[in-house]
Amino acid sequence: MAMNKKALQSAIALAGVSAFALTACTGPSGGGTASGSAAGGGAITYGTTDKVVTLDPAGSYDAGSFMVMNQIYPFLMNSKPGTAEAVPDIAESASFTSPTEYTVKLKSGLKFANGHALTSSDVKYSIDRVVKINDDNGPASLLSNLASVEAQDDTTVVFTLKAGNDQVFPSVLGTNTGPIIDEEVFPADTLMSDDEIVKGKPFAGQYTIESYKKNELVSLKVNPDYQGLLGKPANDGATIKYYADSNNLKLDVQQGNIDVAGRTLTATDAADLEKDSKVTVHKGPGGELRYIVFNFDTMPFGAKTADADSAKALAVRQAMANVVDRDAIASQVYKGTYLPAYSVVPDGLPGAAKPLKDMYGDGSGKPSLDKATKAFSDAGVTAPVTLKLQYNPDHYGKSSGDEYAMIKEQLEKSGLFKVELQSTEWVTYSKDRTKDVYPVYQLGWFPDYSDADNYLTPFFIPGNFLKNHYENPDVTDQISKQLVASDKAEREKLLSDAQTAVAKDLSTLPLLQGAQLMVAGKDIKGVEKTLDPSFKTRLGVISK
Repeated sequence: MAMNKKALQSAIALAGVSAFALTACTGPSGGGTASGSAAGGGAITYGTTDKVVTLDPAGSYDAGSFMVMNQIYPFLMNSKPGTAEAVPDIAESASFTSPTEYTVKLKSGLKFANGHALTSSDVKYSIDRVVKINDDNGPASLLSNLASVEAQDDTTVVFTLKAGNDQVFPSVLGTNTGPIIDEEVFPADTLMSDDEIVKGKPFAGQYTIESYKKNELVSLKVNPDYQGLLGKPANDGATIKYYADSNNLKLDVQQGNIDVAGRTLTATDAADLEKDSKVTVHKGPGGELRYIVFNFDTMPFGAKTADADSAKALAVRQAMANVVDRDAIASQVYKGTYLPAYSVVPDGLPGAAKPLKDMYGDGSGKPSLDKATKAFSDAGVTAPVTLKLQYNPDHYGKSSGDEYAMIKEQLEKSGLFKVELQSTEWVTYSKDRTKDVYPVYQLGWFPDYSDADNYLTPFFIPGNFLKNHYENPDVTDQISKQLVASDKAEREKLLSDAQTAVAKDLSTLPLLQGAQLMVAGKDIKGVEKTLDPSFKTRLGVISK
């Protein structure tokens, strides 16, 4: 099938494009090293408690899976270490050639580790496949503005968008939607198992997978044929070691058994390690958001419950927003490594607002039992309401247990709730949360790109990633308008208005905003280069 498709492409005449470009960005042809110095510093070992859901880009939208994908798959667009600006990776150039057409020219001679040529046909196949499979845990929601993909010749790809002047589409091509895969290896309409992916060697990133034991050990080998933006790694290879418990991760980095400890160490671990002379604690800008998700069908008084009543369901969400004490959680559980969050967009990003601080609690960020009680009274809700609250103990770190124990205590102390607290391991959790198993549950967000849109579009438009049955046409309209607003002031107002509208509905309840954290041995270099606003873990910049 792939040979026929590519043969057909060679017969298609190259379509002309207009001479003007609304946005253009060109990148280097590759070469150099990721660290700015010659490779040869030996292999490195990176430890993490994060888990891989799948190596198939169509089926994952989580940090653990994407971390590995960043090492092994190529992207059309990426960002240089230290920045978040989207520039060409394996592309030679990329630009808007009309308001609704984004044209990408690939570098010539690209190939996968299995020897297959990497052409525009693979690019079209990769993006179309994400949309077609539309997996519940996949990233298809990021491509909501994509109308079609056309491979005009072996190195030219044209993306046609539904709405013109899309301010974030170049960045979207560097996210979970963007890994370019081999169409001769991956099936078109179903996900592929990790073992079969590894066997097929469809890799064209900085590294290839030498050996793979899922969520135990991954051995990465430098890919000599990588022609992308990141260049040659600063090391001779990398191993990713997975831990079930952050205590063991902490001990191994202290004892030098691993070179770098990444996600996730507890706040107490970080504080202890800062006193250890054998390691260095590295911190970077934080875009992580922690929040509670409400399933509008199955939460108390939800649409598909026996006592369905939307006004009462809203009162439950409002009461929780009025009772929760973010400051206490941030200081007591996370020792200041997380800060209170009062919006679905983290503080510091252009367009970020704090609507929840004004709308709920006492107006200063502190809880208000009076307002919570009034919300119940106004809606006719009889206390206490039984709340089935689910959290995850491994993906978001060991401290999640303490965090949700405190939330349970806060809610029950109000007298308005009786909380049934439960936890589930991440591989199961990530699947069950989209199947209406959890009425109210914990989720965290690690952004795909540094823009407020990435905290709005995936969550609050129809068919969103949360799959929590929330939809508000006014919110959808505001989000759609900000996406194509070229005037900065206008866009920031639309972003602020969207956050306020979402805060009124309380589809999610934002709790905390966190920072990036890694711990490394004193002889390890380059860690700070991967703690940048792109929020991508890049093993290629780390060396001994």
